[in-house]
Amino acid sequence: MKDLISAEKLNRRLDKENLLILDVRNGKDAHKLYLEGHLAGAIFVDLNKDLAAIPANPADGGRHPLPSPADFVQKLGNWGIHRKTRVVIYDDMGGANAAARLWWMLKSIGHSRVQVLNGGFQAAVKAGLPISTGNEEAKSVVSYPESTWRLPVANLSEVEKQASDPNFAVIDVRDAYRYRGESEPIDLIAGHIPGAINLPYSMNLDENGLFHAPEKLREMYQPLFEEKGLSKITVHCGSGITACHTLLAMSAAGFQIPSLYVGSWSEWSRNDKPVGTC
Repeated sequence: MKDLISAEKLNRRLDKENLLILDVRNGKDAHKLYLEGHLAGAIFVDLNKDLAAIPANPADGGRHPLPSPADFVQKLGNWGIHRKTRVVIYDDMGGANAAARLWWMLKSIGHSRVQVLNGGFQAAVKAGLPISTGNEEAKSVVSYPESTWRLPVANLSEVEKQASDPNFAVIDVRDAYRYRGESEPIDLIAGHIPGAINLPYSMNLDENGLFHAPEKLREMYQPLFEEKGLSKITVHCGSGITACHTLLAMSAAGFQIPSLYVGSWSEWSRNDKPVGTC
């Protein structure tokens, strides 16, 4: 399956069996917005409660560390996901809010039948997909049978070594002003991991908030993969969420998925590590 699906194609497939839509809009009013209007049948997924194991101290794993695989597969069963379920995920920030994170987690647990709605909720509304209000009840099934993360991840010590090695590419996908250290709206310290390069996730999207065509994405990332190679690329952001947007873009372009530094800047900046600004 392709990693992305257009609102028009999704609209033609709404009556198919084994289709489950997940709403992963995030923020303090996310559930309120869901109740006020969501794609018909969509189940609400909470980033903090469902897609992360929020730590007492973000210095240990960052603000959004991964839950255990066992806890995650239990969630999948609660949502009604089994091996044959076709999952479509959306948010309202072109996939960067949390849709790409859930896409990565499903791929990493071994579920290949998953796509992100290109353009998100806005594209669905524009295309005239049916909207419902209130809460949707999930039809739970037996827990998904996988119990390990399959896609590569990097930890703090590994990233520290990689960032100082010119053979590696440590990619920071945050907005340029955050990378440069001009201001930091979320974490305690502004700046970036010294040696990391800045490729903002927004470069994956066109002026309409849609992912660029696979050919354009491949043209963007081909030099990086040719120069460094899959095993020497690590992608991060603030807390391991928007980094998945770039991993999704790379996969959509036809590349294998490189390492994710889940702890990202939220972990690095809380561990007395050097800070780059420019």
